[in-house]
Amino acid sequence: MFLQARARTIGLAIIIGLHAGLSGCAGWFSGDFQDPEVRLVKVDVIKARLLEQRFSLRFRIDNPNDVDLPVRGLVYDVHLNGIQLAEGESSEWFSVPSHGRSEFEVPVRTNLWRHVKQIVKALEDPDQPIRYSLSGEVKTGLFFGRDVHMRRDGEIIPGDYIPE
Repeated sequence: MFLQARARTIGLAIIIGLHAGLSGCAGWFSGDFQDPEVRLVKVDVIKARLLEQRFSLRFRIDNPNDVDLPVRGLVYDVHLNGIQLAEGESSEWFSVPSHGRSEFEVPVRTNLWRHVKQIVKALEDPDQPIRYSLSGEVKTGLFFGRDVHMRRDGEIIPGDYIPE
């Protein structure tokens, strides 16, 4: 008798816990969920050798929703003037607070040797803008994920990053 009551109590606690835990996800499936805004805010050169370049890509995620947004990772593809700089996947888990923002870094390794002529040509005039594009998806949610697709295009001016 005692074991049956205890089993019922544990079962009820599990059901209540699951219900409470999933109630925050309800906004993701209703019309209330707004996609977070993802931006590439900084690119740092860690090491640049002839056959290998290492960068750190810093992303910012803005959460416009009333609930915290769990993030399970990021799939990304970055191009400069049509040349693929990096592609990959980050599996870092973190949470973006409701109506808040979080930044995270993704380490990148690449070999731009086969594109060196195009890169040198693009850098000949440091005041000439270079086109960039960032595309990918942010994997959100815990049990029931939602992939948020992103695409950003713009221009950077190399002279702004070259010290005098």
